[in-house]
Amino acid sequence: MKEIVIIGSGFSSLAAACFLAKKGHKVNVFEKNESLGGRCSQYQAEGFTFDMGPSWYWMPEVFENFFNAFDKKVEDFYKLIRLDPSYRVVFGKNDFLDLPSDYTELKALFEKIETGSSQKLDEFLAEAEYKYTVGMNEFVWKAGDSIMEFADWRVVKSLFKLGMLQSLSSEIKKKFKNEKLVKILEFPVLFLGATPEKTPALYSLMNYADLKLGTWYPMGGMYEIIKAMVTIGESLGVKYHTNSPVKKINAINGQANSIILVNGEIIKCDVVVAGADYHHVEQNLLPIEARVYDEKYWSNRVMAPSSLLFYLGINRKIDGLKHHTLFFDRDFKVHAKEIYETPQWPSDPLFYMCAPSVTDDSVAPSGCENIFLLMPIAPGLDDQPKLHDNYFNMMCERINEFYGVDIRENIVHQRSFSLTEFKSRYNAYKGNAYGLANTLMQTAFLKPKIKSAKVKNLYYTGQLTSPGPGMPPSIISGQVVAEMIGE
Repeated sequence: MKEIVIIGSGFSSLAAACFLAKKGHKVNVFEKNESLGGRCSQYQAEGFTFDMGPSWYWMPEVFENFFNAFDKKVEDFYKLIRLDPSYRVVFGKNDFLDLPSDYTELKALFEKIETGSSQKLDEFLAEAEYKYTVGMNEFVWKAGDSIMEFADWRVVKSLFKLGMLQSLSSEIKKKFKNEKLVKILEFPVLFLGATPEKTPALYSLMNYADLKLGTWYPMGGMYEIIKAMVTIGESLGVKYHTNSPVKKINAINGQANSIILVNGEIIKCDVVVAGADYHHVEQNLLPIEARVYDEKYWSNRVMAPSSLLFYLGINRKIDGLKHHTLFFDRDFKVHAKEIYETPQWPSDPLFYMCAPSVTDDSVAPSGCENIFLLMPIAPGLDDQPKLHDNYFNMMCERINEFYGVDIRENIVHQRSFSLTEFKSRYNAYKGNAYGLANTLMQTAFLKPKIKSAKVKNLYYTGQLTSPGPGMPPSIISGQVVAEMIGE
């Protein structure tokens, strides 16, 4: 039995804690903030319950497989429902599409918009399913420690069918001409860290997850997943410590023997798993001689976007509101360029609105709406709170134009969250919200390594290492690191 310390309590950390405890190790999880969950934290105000982070529940089999590993099922912890429509896409006033969860209905919608597109959708998603299957079975479970992990003939052979050498945009536009359909199919890669023109066609696997596997919601909110994972960990003996920021990892002669908390407490250990921001751990918690990557390395990484967020409690209902609404009523190319190519505060942005109260009465008082607004922005910008109000008003005016309701007149709770908060709450490098961009040169073994090359008992997990950002990949990352540590 090893004494294992885990820094941070996001999905990857909680998954690692469960699997390591199952192996018989003594596991302590240290979280700097007041609650567990990392970016999937939650807060309550004025009778509203707000999920602060993830709001899209995709790849349901990853969650099911996690619980199955502990002889549990999703329904043992929360009720999962499939959203229908999956989401709404707004193109302008009185101009929108609701994406049905039923695939036959979805094909009919595509065919109505563009003749012949239903057959093209079948072809496109068949290719996407292959990529998803190969990706989930061959790639995401690899630690990314060496190129030799991918020297298996099945993997090499599959590379020719994965679309690594062409862009997602080109693959979509070969099959679909209608601008609305193209926007819908390009949407899932919006947060991957590059424009669709520069994102490998491999990532059409996200379209399969979206349009075939569906968009789901756990009743009670995303934090129900965190609570479930913590419950499993507690049953296995994992100890959780909130309000416990780590100040230093003691690493001497290539061996980490303890961590020091900000309050001065020394916690001895045999293994350290860092689920906190990789850059923060290396540059701020480790001595210089124990760091694998320097600041130049990190400054050359391409980061996925950050976000400007607003959490709103509205004291009325809004007719016709959907759980997920994408406002694609502005020029996608202009906004994408301002995120990825010429980083700046956007001139006329797209944005996303989530209203879980449409599905779940428990997250808002009776007769009220719980609304979450998200505007993607470039990481590393100079945060300018004075701009927040301008963007908030911009989004509210477009909501008013579409739904005929000025929500500003009905706000009983409002909280903003942006670059400054991502840095202070999560120690997020450059204030990123989604980790490393999924570019070809930052894929698989080209990501920062899970196992430190200088400290033999130090491991990393989470969105800045393999397999990448998002709830399902983070859960997988936690399991991968637990398997590397072993018995």
